[in-house]
Amino acid sequence: MKEKDLYPPLKAYLEGQQYEVKGEVHDCDVLAVRKNEAPIIVELKLSLNLSVLLQAVNRLVLAPTVYVGVPKSCSMLKKQHKQVIKLFRMLGLGLITIDQNARSNPVKILLDPGTYKPRQSAWRQQRLLAEFDKRVGDPNAGGSEMRYGIVTAYRQRAVKIAGYLDINGPVKAALLASAIDEPKARDILYRNVYGWFEREGHGVYRLSPRGQRELKQYQE
Repeated sequence: MKEKDLYPPLKAYLEGQQYEVKGEVHDCDVLAVRKNEAPIIVELKLSLNLSVLLQAVNRLVLAPTVYVGVPKSCSMLKKQHKQVIKLFRMLGLGLITIDQNARSNPVKILLDPGTYKPRQSAWRQQRLLAEFDKRVGDPNAGGSEMRYGIVTAYRQRAVKIAGYLDINGPVKAALLASAIDEPKARDILYRNVYGWFEREGHGVYRLSPRGQRELKQYQE
């Protein structure tokens, strides 16, 4: 398949909407004009990638309504449909699929261009800032991949507990919580998210072999 194979069904569709359609006008794959309305530009592509998006965004200086037309079989659209639609909406672009083998309705408008304003989530923002405030220092380099995971505020608290057990041996959760001023110590020990702790007796915990190994990664 070639990009030009997508042109005939799209041209027929637009002409059915009373547009006059011409191909390859000043590097625009498809230009459609109807009476005194603003023109419509469609870029025909066989796949979706960053280069396609950059080209389509650049067309917005020529016309307020820009679509990208792709085959119905476009792999990225199939694998990441929701994410693709969201990205096009954010960029103010439209998206069309074309099935050049379909006998009827070969063209489908998945998204019309429009102004996008994302809805803010107050709960997520509060959660984000709470994690920021609870972290001690800046333990993660931005963009890094850490072998044992990102050091979250929760992980820092677990490391603090593990460090105390490593030095002092088995201890009651209540005494540990008081010693390191960690009110959530009992819950962290009980949940044992990282497998660092073992229960030795009623309310008494010790560091597990895994905890002993992985604690070395957090010496700083």
